[in-house]
Amino acid sequence: MAIPVRLDLCTAIAGASYATPADVLACLRSFPFNETLRQNILSTVSKVFDFYTFEDYYPKSSAPFPNMRHIRAGLARINTTSYSTDYDFNLDLYNFVNQLNDGHTLWLPSCYVTWESLLPTPVVSISVSGMEGVYIAPDAVDFMALLPPGFTEFYDSIGFNWQRLAGARVLRIEGMDPYDYVDWVADTVTGNYLDHGVRVNSVFTSYRLSGSSFSQKFGDLAGRVFSPVENLTWAINCAANGNTNGVDRRRTPNSLQLRPRLQPKGLSRPPSDAIGLPPKFQPSLPPVNNNASVMVSYLLPDGITGILFIGSFQDSDFEQFQVDVVATINSLKAAGATRLLIDLTNNPGGFICQGLFLHHGFQSAVRGNLLAQKIVREVIAQSISEDVSFYVPSQWASLNDALFLDNYNYIDPPIDVDINGRMDATSQRFRDACPFSVPISSLPPFDLTRVAIVTNGNCASTCAMFSTLMKERHNTTIAVFGGRPGQGIEFKGMAGNQVLEWADLDSEIKTAGLKDDPLAPPDLLVSANMRHNWRTAYSYLDEATPIGSSRTVRFPYTADTYNDPQNLWIFA
Repeated sequence: MAIPVRLDLCTAIAGASYATPADVLACLRSFPFNETLRQNILSTVSKVFDFYTFEDYYPKSSAPFPNMRHIRAGLARINTTSYSTDYDFNLDLYNFVNQLNDGHTLWLPSCYVTWESLLPTPVVSISVSGMEGVYIAPDAVDFMALLPPGFTEFYDSIGFNWQRLAGARVLRIEGMDPYDYVDWVADTVTGNYLDHGVRVNSVFTSYRLSGSSFSQKFGDLAGRVFSPVENLTWAINCAANGNTNGVDRRRTPNSLQLRPRLQPKGLSRPPSDAIGLPPKFQPSLPPVNNNASVMVSYLLPDGITGILFIGSFQDSDFEQFQVDVVATINSLKAAGATRLLIDLTNNPGGFICQGLFLHHGFQSAVRGNLLAQKIVREVIAQSISEDVSFYVPSQWASLNDALFLDNYNYIDPPIDVDINGRMDATSQRFRDACPFSVPISSLPPFDLTRVAIVTNGNCASTCAMFSTLMKERHNTTIAVFGGRPGQGIEFKGMAGNQVLEWADLDSEIKTAGLKDDPLAPPDLLVSANMRHNWRTAYSYLDEATPIGSSRTVRFPYTADTYNDPQNLWIFA
């Protein structure tokens, strides 16, 4: 269903890579509000929340969820609010879901999650002469030079000399203390992470690893999303298309061919707000193993400290990831490393089993609502293949790691769990069953008292599970850099285990033959995604609660470490 649009208001940005915010907003707000679409979207979103494992943790701010959010009340408010444009409705829904601060659960309308607002003045929090403050990134000129020329040419055209601001201390933003403004952005814009301190670090610019290449993120102050695609085709972006909703995989078995245990489980927000890291900040040390695709490794000048920087857990070749890990560790040891520093800065997560290859995982469970119970019954009754459904019992293992049999109903009867005084039906506990093909020793390759982790706290999903396991089971030191002085940073920042995109959940329902069930959400009429946390991982230390957060060692960045990984590793 295409939404009428006043094309004259979109002419100014048609086909443009860069445009003024006023022109972009004028175009986006030319979509009229449509009550039919609101009812369709809210019906789908509401029924997706039936599968959301964390819903009952929010009303009373139970750990590790710090913010009170009444999900059903919020949806009811949005259902009765008067909106002048479709953009305003979607922005309100986006903000409401985003402020759950759970990066596994987001409303992402394709028509609007398209433009990213970029400023040529990314900010950092650094310590200068022992005093922490907010500064324009000292490398801003080198950083912006890596953007396509249209961006800086726009500022040249209006006579704004942004280059002179590089390295300047920021005294006020919108009349506010800069840290207070950063706090506001962290609370209202950033989302994704439960801990406020981690979200603060998302506001600042920082380095990351994209594949095996170093890059730099703008940060949420200089690069705000309703998100990053350069060009728009309005009819395609707004109307539902062949990829928006799910399919009956019994009839289209080649449409997806799931291997659920390998499914990517990171943040949905693309890391395309990052561009290359200026070459002078990239490590000068020779790599120890330069063949890995999502990690890099070095030996520090001390001759004993190995560096393993894992940029993500989403290597498209699952077996190759295993090969790369083993080869990298062996290369570090052969080079003389006797201790290991793991850098997880800005790691967006990825395949669960790639994280579990580094460390065995948690107990987990899914929500046992009535529709979920029906799905599992139908999966078993119809002998639905594990290639096309996440609910197939043989995808999972018991707590002693024995695979469930194909006819084992792990959700019947459901187990009632008391969460904030409300009984929530869940499946029984189970573990991931991962098809590892590369042998690895049962003994750790390094003395675990000589392993540490560094990060800016932006370590999502699988990354957060791996690092939490290291902290909970081995008391591994985790050093978090950045944040606001005087504020702690709790780690970890995301409590989920497995996320389902809307099309995947819809496919589960259709594949089970339950799309006509009154509990089933309708197909979306617009191109959008309502992802949600489908599976919970429970703490190793307290198996009654979701994996939580823990205190870490905090260091401020300096002008020498905020964007120079090698300097940071040597300091650490």
